[in-house]
Formats: sequence, structure tokens, C-alpha cells
Amino acid sequence: MRTLHHLWLSPPCRTVRIVLAEKGLEFDMHVENVWERRQDFLALNPACEVPVLVESDGAALSGCGVICEFLDEVHPEPPLIGATPLERAEVRRLADWFGVKFNSEVTENLVGEKMMKRFLGLGQPNSKAIRAGHANIHHHLDYIAFLIERRNWLGGDHLSLADIVAAAHVSCVDYLGDVPWEDHEGAKVWYARIKSRPSFRSLLKDNLDF
Repeated sequence: MRTLHHLWLSPPCRTVRIVLAEKGLEFDMHVENVWERRQDFLALNPACEVPVLVESDGAALSGCGVICEFLDEVHPEPPLIGATPLERAEVRRLADWFGVKFNSEVTENLVGEKMMKRFLGLGQPNSKAIRAGHANIHHHLDYIAFLIERRNWLGGDHLSLADIVAAAHVSCVDYLGDVPWEDHEGAKVWYARIKSRPSFRSLLKDNLDF
């Protein structure tokens, strides 16, 4: 059985969980307290970061992008990164947009400040960063609506890694109740579609006790 080393409120880990579920692949999950720097985990990933996926044969893959690309290549149905070079480029562009830009402008400012700082004992949340996160999210939700007005899904005609990465980040912010859905109907409709998929169900059951 493959095992995913993860943290509950980590968008990259949630991304891998959704991809595994979309592929219909069974897996166990192990919460990895990376700050403990376990030697056994360092042997799997010297960077001591999650997600790490250990395949049933013992092969260990580190990093959200690496894992998702591997899974899409080894288990091609359903395809999640596009059928043509141009489609794949667009999916990767959007996955990078949400995985890097949304993360730095929204996720870190809200989830990082409100939850992870408290959990890790890193002091009080930075109110300036939180205000920035609340301001920045509107731009990203507008962009989601812009894309959905022109496409069936964010990256094109079919659900792709772009949607999954975006939804993973949005789901973490939504867990805090910090998504202003009332101002962004287009993004709300898109999120309801992906949230209703069977692959998303386990995320909705997450109950963090900080």
C-alpha cells in the first residue's frame, strides 16, 4: 500500500490527496510533524518537507509537482495535465499561479498567520499580513471567474491539475471561513462543482484540533 506523508492544512498535500482519489488509487496517510525532523523521514526526503509519497515498492517521491506528474504518467486515466503540449503548458501555468502566487499572496497570509503560527508556537499573527491576504484573495477569485466564463474548467474543457491546485488552496482558506463567496459568484459556482466530486469528500471530513 502506498503511503502519503502529509499535514492536514497543507495545500500541496491536499492536492496530492485529490489527485490520488481522482486516479482511484488507494493510499494510507501519515501525519508528518516535519518540525520533529525524524531521521526515518529525513531518509525519505532530506528537505524534511511534505508531501512525500512512498509507493508500495518503497520508492519515495517528494514534492507536490513531482508526485502529481509521476502519478499522471504512471496512471494516465483520467488525464489531469492535458493531452497536447499546449494544454499541458496552460495547466502547468495555472498550477504554478495558484501554487506560488496564490500561496504567497493569500494562503501564507491567512492560513499561515492564523493557523500555522499558532500551531508551531511562532508568536502572534501579523495583522498587516492578514489584511493583505483578505485584500489579495479578491483578485484571485476574480481570475477564477474570468477563466470559468471562457472555459469549462480552469485549464480547459476537462478537470485538470490547475483546478485541483486552486481548490486545494481555496479549501484551506475556506476552512477558516475567509473566502468572501458573496462577492464572487463565478468562483463560488466553480468551487461547488469541484467540492461535490467524490475525490474531495475526504477533505471535507478533515477536523483539525489546534
